[in-house]
Amino acid sequence: MPQQPGFIMQLVPMVLIFGIFYFLVIMPEKKKQKDHQEMIKNLKKNDEVVTSGGIHGIVVNLKETSVVLRLDENVRVEFDKEAVLVLKKRAE
Repeated sequence: MPQQPGFIMQLVPMVLIFGIFYFLVIMPEKKKQKDHQEMIKNLKKNDEVVTSGGIHGIVVNLKETSVVLRLDENVRVEFDKEAVLVLKKRAE
């Protein structure tokens, strides 16, 4: 009669799956979030940015939770800082 595997042997595959999931999904996502927060914290006037909606603009004013972007001459739009996805340093 075959013996049942021990309780610990049944847990090993689940622990391995969780470990693989952590290193392939959770850890890179945390790093991406940390890099995004750092980028938002380092925004400066005249930085070229792209928002989550695909709008390209130049930072003209920074507020506590929002950023004002110049999209064209005399066109300024205020966005939440979290909406800024890509930062391209502008050559001055």
